[in-house]
Amino acid sequence: MPRVTFTGNLQRHVPCPPCAVGGATVKESLEAAFALYPRARGYVLDEHGALRFHMAIFVDGEPISDRRGLGDPVSATGEIFVMQALSGG
Repeated sequence: MPRVTFTGNLQRHVPCPPCAVGGATVKESLEAAFALYPRARGYVLDEHGALRFHMAIFVDGEPISDRRGLGDPVSATGEIFVMQALSGG
């Protein structure tokens, strides 16, 4: 089962400890995680279900390419890391 980890910054606002969930895509895995932590959804996804601009998701250390549909594949042993994107100078 893929493992979803939310950064510590998100966990300060909403309880969402790492979890092992089902899913073959980022979307399916996140939906399973949001079933456990429903308040995390609003921090990560916009009203259309797309990844919010200020968020980033990595699967096995690589950034996802489908920020709208979240259709990137995830293996059964995949690691999904959800974090706030950092910017500035």
